Amino acid sequence: MKKENFIKNIKNNKLTIYDPIEIGDKKLWIPTKELQNILLREICGISLKGLPLRTRSKVVKSEVCKALGYPIPKSFKKTKPRFSGQNFDTYSQKRNNLQVWNNDIEPTQRYVILQISEDDVISNVKVCTGQELAKLDKTGTLTQKFQARLDVGDKEYELISKTDTSNLEKLTKKYDSKIKPNKCNPTDRLMIGTLIPINEIFNILKSLIGFKFKDVGADQERNRGAALHKIVCEKLAYTSYADNGQFPDIRNQLLEVKLQTSPTIDLGLVSPDSTEPLDITKINGITVRHCDVRYAIFYAKINNGYVEIKNFFLTTGEDFFTRFKQFQGRVINKKRQLILPRNFFDI
Repeated sequence: MKKENFIKNIKNNKLTIYDPIEIGDKKLWIPTKELQNILLREICGISLKGLPLRTRSKVVKSEVCKALGYPIPKSFKKTKPRFSGQNFDTYSQKRNNLQVWNNDIEPTQRYVILQISEDDVISNVKVCTGQELAKLDKTGTLTQKFQARLDVGDKEYELISKTDTSNLEKLTKKYDSKIKPNKCNPTDRLMIGTLIPINEIFNILKSLIGFKFKDVGADQERNRGAALHKIVCEKLAYTSYADNGQFPDIRNQLLEVKLQTSPTIDLGLVSPDSTEPLDITKINGITVRHCDVRYAIFYAKINNGYVEIKNFFLTTGEDFFTRFKQFQGRVINKKRQLILPRNFFDI
């Protein structure tokens, strides 16, 4: 659906910013990427010069209402989040310290962050989830995350989930092997006919056992993961590689890729078996949930300057903890101030 239609539909349905919308609703729920694009187009260039901070906050929220087709309320209720219908809050940033007051960082909530120039003009917009914000913490003080232990076992490869979740099977049953994903981008939304069933993904990726690629260094764990991510994209017949930092890594296949050189699996802020919906537009009326995501876990060893894949596991989020033991439930240690990197609005 074109982004202009979201605005029209919101107006036609006479919705307020507080009216609940089901995540993934094709007509009314604005996906994160489209939300960012609309706001970039509609509110960049608006001046806030001379406005007191409280007035500035109200003006920003009012402009966001207008941009999305919502009426401006006489006063903004202190709901959590303020734009509860679309599940986001707004933050205006003239400096790089993002402060979230009196609220937890919510993994599935969205954060609309506006860049304010030195002359007090809205110059850029970034929309991200709480899960993405957590990645920006460099101090180690925001560590609200799930972890599990990888016990390799005696098999080189293991298909933990013999089938996809019953929810996702409604889509994978429509897979047509004649339709190749090479015209798609790995970060594109799901498409009917191209979502490969989990057992076929397993048969494709198990051939990576024994595969080696150059090690970029012991302190470059993220770059090692990106190298594997690229290799997996090639194996799945994508002609281009893309990574926008969102979950899951290969959104077009609902596939999260993890490279393990140690037993601790970091899982982020949302449990793999969560039944909460993903910020993905419904497909054929089906709401995609976190537990529908497939996890490709590769265990590797570093030898003579190369990363060598030794073991491969594939599971749905729903079955994740049937194979991998969760650490101590949920580990929580929160601090609500984050330093935004210089290139935050460019990535």
